[in-house]
Amino acid sequence: MVETGDIVELEVGAVAHGGHCVARLPDDGGRGRVVFVRHTLPGERVRARLTEAAPEARYWRADAEEVIEASPDRVPSVWPEAGPGGVGGGELSHVALPAQRAWKAAVVTEQLSRLGGVDRDVVVEAAPGDDARGGLAWRTRIELSVDDAGRAGMTRSRTHDVVPLESMPLAHEGLDPLGLFSRRWPRGTRLEAVAPSTGEPLVLVDGVPFRGGKPDTRPNARTSVTEVVRVGEAEHRYRVAGRGFWQVHRDAPGVLVASVLDAVGDVDGARVVDLYSGAGLLTVPLAHAVGPAGSVLAVEGDARAVKDARRNVHGLGHVTLEEGEVARTLAGSAGRLAADVVVLDPPRQGAGRTVVAAVAASGARRVVYVACDPAALARDVAYLHGHGFALGAVRAFDLFPMTHHVECVAVLDRV
Repeated sequence: MVETGDIVELEVGAVAHGGHCVARLPDDGGRGRVVFVRHTLPGERVRARLTEAAPEARYWRADAEEVIEASPDRVPSVWPEAGPGGVGGGELSHVALPAQRAWKAAVVTEQLSRLGGVDRDVVVEAAPGDDARGGLAWRTRIELSVDDAGRAGMTRSRTHDVVPLESMPLAHEGLDPLGLFSRRWPRGTRLEAVAPSTGEPLVLVDGVPFRGGKPDTRPNARTSVTEVVRVGEAEHRYRVAGRGFWQVHRDAPGVLVASVLDAVGDVDGARVVDLYSGAGLLTVPLAHAVGPAGSVLAVEGDARAVKDARRNVHGLGHVTLEEGEVARTLAGSAGRLAADVVVLDPPRQGAGRTVVAAVAASGARRVVYVACDPAALARDVAYLHGHGFALGAVRAFDLFPMTHHVECVAVLDRV
């Protein structure tokens, strides 16, 4: 009887959403048990350790520990600590960068077809500078846990066990001088480190700023950073809480703003609704795009993000901010929400039927959807199709190298 912890030999098949490949382990039924295998590539033959193998489970999980026949796309891991049995957050670090992007393109294409009912070939674009940096040093924000010995690290994949680290190859070089991995920290604490686009980096220990080797408990201690986003000739400045949400890739804000502005088209004088607006990353450039004759309504459920956004849109009198959970806020605005264009950047689970119905009822002619999860995007595309929208351009960006994550910007127009 095969059980969790056993080593099995597998022929690896296609990629699957979530950073795995699909394999089948022969069983008495003939078809074989589906096994999602990490740390491998399509076409490989591997010996893998079963990490989840409950008899009643629909599928099992495994980590490839030995490669018998390697894919030509396999490279020496740039982050061995994220390999089999290691920390999460670098599950594709054994895959050549072009193959990582092909992997993600295949996932986006498959999800759009299977869940969205749309056949679309997608190309995943690299962010500026990533190829030159080998896909490393892009994370401007990292979160670390501290073990009982005071060492900073990350949790082992799918566990709460802290693995102490000596470095993190994905971290922006601006975080290097902080000595995150060389010093000892209060045991059991949570570290958050930020390397903003301008100004000094910031470290928070359980939310408290850390400076000069000790917590800075002053009431006016700095807990926020300034971010500058340049798109073409325009420059936008933002104040963002250190613990607040901001795109983690060093170039993601500029890439996404440029893509969204291109997707919305000419909106001078238009009514734009910005859903899941966060600290105003898209709200500010959209406000400049519509001009004083237009309007932007931004809706966000996180109070801290709205507080940041109020500072960031200061002086833009044609912007209205509404704080509240998006689906509930839109339901309360039924019959009153009117828009020419809706931009939305929902969390990983997507917008869902209720929000999509409200977007459709707004009268918007175009929807620009920023997605961090291709499955959620595909489901919402299907919902929008049901309300008379057709999917147009889809751009995908590799804003999370060495991981399975991919960011998409999709355009849907009313037909």
